[in-house]
Amino acid sequence: MTDALDPSRHHDRLLVIDFGSQVTQLIARRLREDGIYCEIHPFNRVDAAFLEEFSPKGIILSGGPSSVRTATAPRPIEAIYAYGVPILGICYGEQCLVAQLGGEVERATHREFGRADVTVVSSSPLFQGVWTEGGTYPVWMSHGDRVIALPDGFHPIATTPSAPFAVIADELRNYYGVQFHPEVVHTLDGARLLSNFTRQICGLSGDWTMASFREEMTAKIKDQVGDGRVICGLSGGVDSAVAAVLIHEAIGDQLTCVFVDTGLMRQGEARAVVDLFREHYHIPLVHVEAEDLFLSKLEGVEDPERKRKIIGGTFIDVFEAEAKKIKGDFLAQGTLYPDVIESVSFDGGPSVTIKSHHNVGGLPERMNLKLVEPLRELFKDEVRHLGQELGLPEGFVKRHPFPGPGLAIRIPGAVTREKADLLRQADAIYLEEIRAEGLYDAIWQAFAVLLPVKTVGVMGDERSYDWVLALRAVTSTDGMTAESYPFEHRFLSRVATRLINEVDGINRVTYDVTSKPPGTIEWE
Repeated sequence: MTDALDPSRHHDRLLVIDFGSQVTQLIARRLREDGIYCEIHPFNRVDAAFLEEFSPKGIILSGGPSSVRTATAPRPIEAIYAYGVPILGICYGEQCLVAQLGGEVERATHREFGRADVTVVSSSPLFQGVWTEGGTYPVWMSHGDRVIALPDGFHPIATTPSAPFAVIADELRNYYGVQFHPEVVHTLDGARLLSNFTRQICGLSGDWTMASFREEMTAKIKDQVGDGRVICGLSGGVDSAVAAVLIHEAIGDQLTCVFVDTGLMRQGEARAVVDLFREHYHIPLVHVEAEDLFLSKLEGVEDPERKRKIIGGTFIDVFEAEAKKIKGDFLAQGTLYPDVIESVSFDGGPSVTIKSHHNVGGLPERMNLKLVEPLRELFKDEVRHLGQELGLPEGFVKRHPFPGPGLAIRIPGAVTREKADLLRQADAIYLEEIRAEGLYDAIWQAFAVLLPVKTVGVMGDERSYDWVLALRAVTSTDGMTAESYPFEHRFLSRVATRLINEVDGINRVTYDVTSKPPGTIEWE
């Protein structure tokens, strides 16, 4: 967005230049949490014209997998150093800063990956109220090169035994470099170091709030839509729901929602969506009950990618048929900022598809509709905060993520109505027990998976031969990495007993302890 109605135009802005680090998004998330509006842009998209247009009050150079010692290493344009704003280089970003300003970087004889301890050797505005001179603090390193000579004007302000320039500063120009990653939780007070850079050094006010975003985005939607009509596809998830409520606040009954009920949602969710939008918000809603259609299309299909494509394609067909009856001018989508970032690789090259995502794909082009994407500047946690700001029920806003293809990808192998009903019942019991234990909000995502495996059991002194159910629960901050939740054995035993006793067709329960990576959170 670059127009005058862009909500971010009303706030101080910070630019994050991306060099391909897997944790670049965490930089932006930490800053947003502190009320700082920032955007991530690939290094090769940032030229002098972009700088003038974006007008940042500070710049952060991200980490990355490259070595500045190679001729093909990505570099920021030299114009950033003449632009006159503070710069913070993180890991590879520090090495770029040093190499471009006249210092030296060499291959490290002792590479550092993981925890390291830095010792502060000089006080600095970067450390204000956080780290003190002479103190030693744990940080998270990830580098194979190291700085061996500083450019004129720089001096070290913190060191490690193998990195004498672990943190460097040029206070006259407000240039700083850190060899570690302050954005990850493993670095002690990392978020406060970033806050010192943005607030104390760059002078940003930290006025980015969901209340201000709501007000400014409502005005933008009104201006964009005018007297037109907007169609919004509801998936039953948080993103599309928040987008719909925000748009309705802006344009009222010019919005019509279409809820395609695939029959693959969790227990009671379809009815909850219809009631919320019709009864609570009084938003015009078309409810399409299409369970029979989706199940018939999936009959006998076992490959997970084929399932996703069938569900996505069928959704588009059904949605398009209903949308044509409404005759809208705009299509609303719940696109989030990570979707925007990930749609462009940092070096302009192709990205690898781990699994396809269910969305309304080519609908704008097929139906000649213009897009309304009110959430495209927001991270997932910000969407939840916006949902609360808009008055959506807390239980709805804080629900665990649910995949677009629904239960179909939690049933490895062929999907049938009987399997979907069985899994729905089992999943509801599992989540009920998690809530009863007071653990729901401590878990990023929890669900049951119906395996394509039957095992022998003994029930009521008789032999049984029934399905195996796997339970999955993970902790995460953003879904990019995840660890299995460490349930107590007594809890898992209690849940397993309930599931086997109450769900006809299950005689064995397992718990998935795989982290991400190497696994994914969902099974398919």
